[in-house]
Amino acid sequence: MGCTTQSGLIAGAVVGVLLAILGGVLIPVGNIIIENEIKKEAVIENGTIAYDNWVKTSSPVYRQFWLFHVLNPLDVITYGVKPELTQKGPYTYRIRNLSKENITMGENHTVSFLQPNSAEFQRDMSVGSEDDTVIALNLAVASAPSLFPIWTILNSLIKKSNSSLFQKRTVREMLWGYTDPLLALINLPALGTKTGVLYPYNGTADGLYTIFTGKDDISKTAIIKYYKGAENLSFWKGNCNMINGTDGVSFPPFVDKKKKLYIFNSDICRSIYAEFEGEHNLKGIPVYRFVIPEHAFASPLVNPDNLCFCTELSVSRNCTEGGIQDISACQNGKPVYISLPHFLYASENIKGLVTGLKPSEEEHRIFLDVDPITGFTLRAAKRIQINLMFKPTDKIEVFSKLKDTLVFPVVWLNETAVVDDDTAKMFKATVTTPMNILMIVQVVLLCLGIVGFLACSIALCIYSSRKSK
Repeated sequence: MGCTTQSGLIAGAVVGVLLAILGGVLIPVGNIIIENEIKKEAVIENGTIAYDNWVKTSSPVYRQFWLFHVLNPLDVITYGVKPELTQKGPYTYRIRNLSKENITMGENHTVSFLQPNSAEFQRDMSVGSEDDTVIALNLAVASAPSLFPIWTILNSLIKKSNSSLFQKRTVREMLWGYTDPLLALINLPALGTKTGVLYPYNGTADGLYTIFTGKDDISKTAIIKYYKGAENLSFWKGNCNMINGTDGVSFPPFVDKKKKLYIFNSDICRSIYAEFEGEHNLKGIPVYRFVIPEHAFASPLVNPDNLCFCTELSVSRNCTEGGIQDISACQNGKPVYISLPHFLYASENIKGLVTGLKPSEEEHRIFLDVDPITGFTLRAAKRIQINLMFKPTDKIEVFSKLKDTLVFPVVWLNETAVVDDDTAKMFKATVTTPMNILMIVQVVLLCLGIVGFLACSIALCIYSSRKSK
C-alpha cells in the first residue's frame, strides 16, 4: 500500500511538471500561431480580412458639421466689435460608403487607389434639414483680398454685387457650394463662380494614394508611400513635407503603445501623430486609445518641430501663437486656417478674437481606438475646424472698421466611425475570443501543473518523513 501511495505521488508530481511545461510551451507556440494568422489576414491583398475591410469599410462612417452662426453681423461691420458666434448642428452625412477605385497592385508590394468622395445627408441624425439657414461668413468676400490684389477695384465689385462680410445661406449652400455674385462679377477662371466649404466634393476623389500591402514586411502595412505620385508634399519647409504613417483607418498590426501613431490627412495637408492615452473596452474588444496631443499643435516656441509649418507671421505673431495652422498653400491661395474645434489648445490671443466658443477636450479633441493585435481602428473621432483669415483695411469698406486680423470660424466637423455590432461579433470570434481561450488554457495548465507538482511533492516529503520514522 505504501509503495502504491508513493508511486501515485511521484506520478502526480510528474504529471504536474508536464502540465506546467505544456502550459509554458503553449505561450510561445500559441503566440506564434496567432501571430502568423494575424500576419496572414492583415496583409492588404485579395482574400484577406484586411483587404475586404480596406476596399470598403464594413462599418458606417459619418461626418457631422456644426456651422457658426453670427449673432451680431451689423455691429461687426459698422463698429468693429467682436463677432459673437453660436454653433448650429450637427448636420450629419454618411461618407466613405463607396468602394475604392482604380485599385492597382504595384512593385515592391504596394497598391495604388483612389478614394471616391460622396456624402449622403442623414436627416434622422441631424438637428434640421439642409435648407436650414445661417448668418455666416461670406466665403468669397473674406477670401477675395488674398486672391484679388487690386483692392480699390475689389471694393467696387463688392458693392456692385451687393455683397457683404456676412450672408444668409442654407446649410447645403455653405457646405457643398453655391454660385456667388461677387465671384460671378470678378469672372476669373482661376477663381470660378462657385464656392463652398467643401466645394467641389461629390463626384471627386481623394488621391492617388500608393500604400504598402505588408506582404513582405508586416510592419509597413497600410503605410503611405506616395500621395499623388510624390513621396513628399510641397507646401511646407523641411521635414514638415514628409508623408508619414497611414490614413488612420488602420495601422500595422501589433501596436506598441509606447510608440506614436502617424497619420497623414489630405484635408489638413500634413502628417500628424497620436500618442497612447489609455486602455478601453469597445463592445467586448480591448482597444488602445490614441489621442492627438496638445503638443502637436503647439507654437514653435513650445514644439520646435512645428517651425516649418509656420507661414503667416501677421496671424501667428512671429510664430509664437499655437493651435492654428495656415493651409492656404494647399488651398489655391485661399486664406484657410485649420484648428481644433472652438480653438481647443489655441493661444489665448486667438481665442479672444471672437466670443461664444467653448472649447472642451471631451467634445473637440481627436482620438482613435485601435485594436493592438490587428492594428484596425475600431472607433475614431477626427475633429477639425475650418477658419478664414482676413485683415482690417481702409481700402475695402466692409473691412474698414475691424480692429484686429481675424481668424474666423466657419464650420467644425467630426468624422466619426464605430465598429458595428455584427463586425464586432465577427472580430471577437476570430481574434479576441481565440486569444482569450488560449490565454485561459495557458494559465489553467500552468496553475494546475504548479499546484499539482507542489501538492504531490509536499505530500511525498511528508509521506517519506513519516515512513522513515
